[in-house]
Amino acid sequence: MHDHDHADGPAHGHSHRHESRRSVLRSGLAAGMTAALPRRLAWANAPGVASDMARAAGTWLSRLDQRQRREAQLEWVSRLRENWHYVPRSRPGITFRAMDATQSAAAWDLLGALLSMRGLDQVRGLITLERILGELTGAASFRDPGNYALVVFGDPAGSAPWAWRFEGHHLSISVLVAPEYGVAVTPVFFGANPAHVPRGHAHAGFRLVGAEEDAAFSLIQSLDGGVRTRAVIADRSLGDIVAGPGREASLQRYEGVSLAQLNVAQQDGIMRILELYAGTMREEIATAAMAKVREAGLDALHFAWAGSLVRGRPHYFRVHGPAALIEYDNTQDGANHVHSVWIDPRDLFGRDLLLTHYRGAH
Repeated sequence: MHDHDHADGPAHGHSHRHESRRSVLRSGLAAGMTAALPRRLAWANAPGVASDMARAAGTWLSRLDQRQRREAQLEWVSRLRENWHYVPRSRPGITFRAMDATQSAAAWDLLGALLSMRGLDQVRGLITLERILGELTGAASFRDPGNYALVVFGDPAGSAPWAWRFEGHHLSISVLVAPEYGVAVTPVFFGANPAHVPRGHAHAGFRLVGAEEDAAFSLIQSLDGGVRTRAVIADRSLGDIVAGPGREASLQRYEGVSLAQLNVAQQDGIMRILELYAGTMREEIATAAMAKVREAGLDALHFAWAGSLVRGRPHYFRVHGPAALIEYDNTQDGANHVHSVWIDPRDLFGRDLLLTHYRGAH
């Protein structure tokens, strides 16, 4: 169960409180209502999110000692702000291992200002999965569930933009906050190793990103004839995501089948995948993200598949449009090791929001 990158994180499948399909659809309806708004307004229509994050980040920083504070709060202009990765490595910021109980609670409060209940469960599940991986491989000291770090760039208490990142093995979430303008999220990376916890383990059967994989399999298996032929871009899986660290903008061309070429049920299948990824965020952020997708034009969305159409064998899928790129690869370790990323191509690391902020401030 080696890792080309090294991986995974928390949670017992049974305790996960998944949001109902009905609530996700309500978010979709709300997103549709804001679809006509300019992108800046779509992101900014929930100012409470930015203030909640600033408050939570300030509380966390205030609970750190002087040395920790120097490590936790870096300059806004730091080149480390866009230096993300999902492999086990030393990271800027403060790890859970180095936090006491009150600091850790404050860090979770900041995550709670960003994530939905399902998103929080997914983070907890990923961290638990890291421990499980250590148990399965006999490398508990290397697969360290305490090696997940929080870092802040800039000053959450000021009026200037600031950012934060939470990251560890198989997990990276980048957030930019522009006070009075909104919040931008992505890249967001979730991995899973093992993707399906094997028999004999206490968490046997747990699948961290199982809903995402199930939705994609349902969609590809519903396609037939020429539509499926257009959707399948390769007989073999790609072996990893393409838009990884430093290559976020590398996918410029849409491949596969467009949403316009699908029937209504299949179109809903593409939207279901998008909703699952956006739905890891609190409702205001998910609604804004889906509004941007709709505003950019649903017919521009493309679905692509590579590899086997049989479960348990290496496969890859992609949903790609002007305002969203989702990649999911399950190739390594006998197709039991997932890498998955969600990117907003128009607003990587909040660059578009940042530009809007600076234009409005001058």
